[in-house]
Amino acid sequence: MHQFLVSAAHKSSGKTTLSIGLAAALRERGLAVQTFKKGPDYIDPLWLGLAAGRPCRNLDFFLSSHEEILAQYARHSAGAEVCLVEGNKGLYDGLALDGVNSNAALAHLLALPVILVLDARGMTRGIAPLILGYQAFDRGIRIAGVILNRLGGSRHESKLRAVIEHYTDVSVVGAVAEDSRMGILERHLGLMPANESSAAVERIGEISRRIAQQVDLDRLLALTASAAPLPQALPQRRTPGPTVRIGVARDEAFGFYYADDMEALAAAGAQIVPFDALRDVRLPEVDALFIGGGFPEYFMDALSANVALRSEILHRIESGMPAYAECGGLMYLARTLTWKGETRTMTGAIAADIVMHDKPVGRGYVKLLPTADHPWPHEPATEDEIRCHEFHYSSIENLPPDTRYAYRVSRGHGIDGERDGIVYKNLLASYSHLRSTAAHDWAARFVAFIRQCMAGRGVAASASQPRAA
Repeated sequence: MHQFLVSAAHKSSGKTTLSIGLAAALRERGLAVQTFKKGPDYIDPLWLGLAAGRPCRNLDFFLSSHEEILAQYARHSAGAEVCLVEGNKGLYDGLALDGVNSNAALAHLLALPVILVLDARGMTRGIAPLILGYQAFDRGIRIAGVILNRLGGSRHESKLRAVIEHYTDVSVVGAVAEDSRMGILERHLGLMPANESSAAVERIGEISRRIAQQVDLDRLLALTASAAPLPQALPQRRTPGPTVRIGVARDEAFGFYYADDMEALAAAGAQIVPFDALRDVRLPEVDALFIGGGFPEYFMDALSANVALRSEILHRIESGMPAYAECGGLMYLARTLTWKGETRTMTGAIAADIVMHDKPVGRGYVKLLPTADHPWPHEPATEDEIRCHEFHYSSIENLPPDTRYAYRVSRGHGIDGERDGIVYKNLLASYSHLRSTAAHDWAARFVAFIRQCMAGRGVAASASQPRAA
């Protein structure tokens, strides 16, 4: 087993592109590669999973206990020959002053050596005190090697290698030149999602080839070999009950789903039935809907033009079909979507309008407190606080004054800084993204709610007239 955490001195050092290239290059060697991403993120894991050929998994201190993170890592590492964990931000960055939720803390917890990516632009001799400082700051962290990124040429590389060899005991395992051909298009949430790019596989192949040429993969594997036993992998819980069919929007507009959440839905008794909100004119035969996050604003013309599907989704929700939507899904279920001065009609299940802004409206970790209007079955004694995250550039306007909300927001923004989770009939739509964890298994609760509705015990659908699409 080879295990390591890829981190950097600071964000925007190029570690995601390098991690994608490393995963793909090691896979090209015939190795089974399992990727992980620290913290809340949908986009980087899409690329990492595509590069490795198996779903990337998220590890998050805010949402999960140490024991759960260890169990997740063990479960998903099974059968892998290489485990690559990509950090977020810099190695010692994090929410807490004492670093208990930093990348270094994750390296400690999982006993991982660190491959430090250094953006070398404009640096020569100054790279030595940087490396020495990162080593001295926490002697419990083993920086196994560094990858020099965005080099200016062979002369620049030679100077840096000489300085590092003279002043430090750290191996240079890679020296990667500045190269626009390795770039991935970015937008306001980071990289363009891999599910949107038809050329994603080709781009990963290009990155992989260049990484294989400029990183000593044999040296990397030698430095990260580990005989340490993995923590015990806990079996996934299975919930007894009849199978329910959940239609999940999976297309270029909606792709923000955690692999663990999809598996938690399956463990709770759900069969996932994908549909395409851009092209399908009918919903598949399903008992409920789940529309996750994404970038509906980039596809609002196609979403609006698909009148048949919009009308059917509106009819199903008006008729009481259970539905759950997060962020981009909430935007799609609203009445209109406005972006860059253009407005398009959406489904209209939520009687309000979405407006995109140039800066984030809500971003980061969220804490929610369920209200009495939350429609799903729950145990208040064990679920007083729900931890999740949000990242949206839109706001929702013109909500009716009698709108019901599933949550009070104690940290974060949600709908209006105080509330989140619009409840309409059997629909729950929020800006917050939930994660199925031991502390809050939303997937099991949603499936239980679907079964209640199917048995006639769910929230009664109102007798109001359907809204115009």
